[in-house]
Amino acid sequence: MNLRLTPARRHFLGGSALAAFLAAAPRAIAQVFGYPRALQGPMVGAPGPNHFTVWVRASGTFPVKLEYSTSRDFDVALDGPTLTARAEDDCCLVFRVEGVQPDTDYWYRLVYAGEGDRHQPFAYRTRTAPAGPADFRIAFGSCCRIQYDAEQPIWNVVRDLDPDMFFWLGDNIYGDSDEPAALADLYGRGRVVERLAPLLRSRPQLAIWDDHDFGYNNSDGRSPYKASALKVFRNFWANPSYGEEGNPGVYFRQSYGGVDFFFLDGRYHRDPIDTVDNARKTILGARQKAWLKRELAASAAPFKVLVSGGGFSAAENEEGGDSWGVFLTERNEIFDFIRDRNIGGVLCISGDSHMGELNCIPRSESGGYDIYDFCSSPLAQMPANKNTRQTPEVRIRDTWVRSVNVGLLKFDMTGSTPTVTLTLHDVLGDAVWDPLVLTPADLTNGVKTWDAKADPLELERLARFKRGGGYYGYDPAPGWPNRPYYDGASD
Repeated sequence: MNLRLTPARRHFLGGSALAAFLAAAPRAIAQVFGYPRALQGPMVGAPGPNHFTVWVRASGTFPVKLEYSTSRDFDVALDGPTLTARAEDDCCLVFRVEGVQPDTDYWYRLVYAGEGDRHQPFAYRTRTAPAGPADFRIAFGSCCRIQYDAEQPIWNVVRDLDPDMFFWLGDNIYGDSDEPAALADLYGRGRVVERLAPLLRSRPQLAIWDDHDFGYNNSDGRSPYKASALKVFRNFWANPSYGEEGNPGVYFRQSYGGVDFFFLDGRYHRDPIDTVDNARKTILGARQKAWLKRELAASAAPFKVLVSGGGFSAAENEEGGDSWGVFLTERNEIFDFIRDRNIGGVLCISGDSHMGELNCIPRSESGGYDIYDFCSSPLAQMPANKNTRQTPEVRIRDTWVRSVNVGLLKFDMTGSTPTVTLTLHDVLGDAVWDPLVLTPADLTNGVKTWDAKADPLELERLARFKRGGGYYGYDPAPGWPNRPYYDGASD
């Protein structure tokens, strides 16, 4: 007798067979779908002449081993650290490989619970820091909103610029949340952007935060969620340190190629922006400010770069301003310290404003030297033409609001006269301004440079503003602030 199977019967048997297979081979299925691997990363972190750092987020709580070699083919594989991922750290791990040679290429790979990652079959290459003065490049930017742009073409430009390090200057995610899981999710999404991944795996990444990755818009030290936000930040970055013992934060110092970089935390200890601007109002907090002064005084580097989420100029000295422009008393205290202690070579980089800016605080008029503030923003967010309502002390170049952008600092510390060249690049890679070149002699007490360094058009605009007209050629609206900040209001 022939047995005919109805469609329903065939479906039942098919489902039963599949169920039997799943029951019989759970380990095989787990190996296909849930084997140990990287969820995000790897990403290179804080560099040094004799060490390199690698971050990764594992797919579970198991041991992960880093192996490295001076050969692409791993002719000789060297064992780095073995760490075990923990759920309380979101399975994020930071490996530090010690005892390596300066200015040398190393290939590295990760082994997850004894297995290689089948989605990442090749080793990645990074390079240790030089042991002394060097010719090197730093790219930097801020305001990277994956909800706005998941493609992020600016990373094509960054890779073509071939920086030795990349600095994230805040609003690295737009978390705007008090939930650690929401922050972690956005960090994870950002780490798998296709154009960004090759940069993360090969070039050291250092980061500070601003309001949108610290908490909510314009959030400050009163935030009850700041400790949990800091824990997530520490999980997802590989900075050399985080604040000081007894004073949490994301501030630290990084030396590279003969230059000292001072990364500042402008959120964890800041006062509300609407606090009266006097000697008690702080963006850094007493401990961090004392650290900064002490580290600046101890530095012998020809260039000392202050790295901040918000800009140092008076541009945002306005209602709702969120930068150093509404903390001018503390800013000037720091600049006075630099002048009074005869600390040369200080310049600033910043973010947040959704504009490319190159401004100057003309401290030569008060016995110091002119301090330049170079802002790159945004990396992946809507640009904004806030420049039409703002006037800093001096604009060296016109603001850039036509596209996303990235800043580049090119240091040559190898010759008798060290130099740093500042350029801003648009989404196509073009430099949008003429370069600004600075030497240590430009950043020495008593030396005035801003009038010679500024574009002639910006000098014309400043002169018009100083006469009481509109900076951009039209009179300001009635009641609009129209005062030259450089005439004693901020210095």
